Amino acid sequence: MTLVLVAHGTRDPAGAVVVEEIASLVRARLGGVPVRVAYADVRQPDVTSVLGSVAGPAVVVPAFLAAGYHVRVDIPAQVAASGHPDAVITDPIGPALVPALLSRLAEAGWTAGDSVVLAAAGSSDPRALADVRAIATALSRRVGPVSIGYAATAEPRIGDVVASASGRVAVASWLLAPGLFHRVVADSGAAVVAAPIGAHLRVVEAVLLRYYEARCFQDVA
Repeated sequence: MTLVLVAHGTRDPAGAVVVEEIASLVRARLGGVPVRVAYADVRQPDVTSVLGSVAGPAVVVPAFLAAGYHVRVDIPAQVAASGHPDAVITDPIGPALVPALLSRLAEAGWTAGDSVVLAAAGSSDPRALADVRAIATALSRRVGPVSIGYAATAEPRIGDVVASASGRVAVASWLLAPGLFHRVVADSGAAVVAAPIGAHLRVVEAVLLRYYEARCFQDVA
């Protein structure tokens, strides 16, 4: 049963490298299971073309941190356009990645007492913004109060939130890979800016969990 790992897509080559690294780690854990990479936007191949070349059942795992427009609309539309007769789409992987978020923040130099800001890409979908607020709440249980700033689309913008925070500011990057959004976050003026979550072990485990859940569902159905 092929696993199709779907990322957002970025013109930054470093972002694509991270996605391929995640796919490689997942592939190693799954043994002989085929693992293919597809993109919801910006880069090729898209989900439609990848599924068009997959024979047999497929599990499509959105490597997204929130369930915004791409997860709710674009990916299902691309799956439908492929005409693949046996493909299931899982939930995104974001909720499982708070430990990875905290790990990247600590690696960047966060210390107790810093004002912490959670930086997210932003979305016009209120459900995606609710997902971000849930992550901020979970993170606050470990680091104290957490403000939220967005790199695009939503308000408040990350630079404004950093500018209004008191003391030393540490930004936790709720982003999977390098690209335009993280460059905006890096330029926010914060003293500490965590790297994107990247090919963290928790990401690999979250992708595997979604895959196994989908396989179990298909085996039972």
